[in-house]
Amino acid sequence: MSALNDRSLEYVAKYFKALAEPTRLKILNALRDGEKNVGQLTEMSGCTQANISKHLSLLSQYELVKRESRGNCVFYSIADPGIYELCELVCGQIAKRMIAEDDIKKMFIEADRLQTQSLP
Repeated sequence: MSALNDRSLEYVAKYFKALAEPTRLKILNALRDGEKNVGQLTEMSGCTQANISKHLSLLSQYELVKRESRGNCVFYSIADPGIYELCELVCGQIAKRMIAEDDIKKMFIEADRLQTQSLP
């Protein structure tokens, strides 16, 4: 990353911004099992068709998904399966942090319990 110029870093930031929305992550996760049309993605996500279409447009802009027209239906699929490796890496890091936070909370609860027990 240190060799990237400002323009490249802006593109990287926008790429991550494209992933920084829960609905778009839901869409990517739904496409893990194979291509889907907007109707299927709408049903799976619980969002409106307009909302899903807006998110698909942005994901397509960053070449995270690709679209294929068949008759009067458009199907979306993952353009770069490597996105799942990135997501798994991030999810793994978040899981580690959550476990560490949970351990810290348990220590404070235990310390508070011990202190309460030692009071007259």
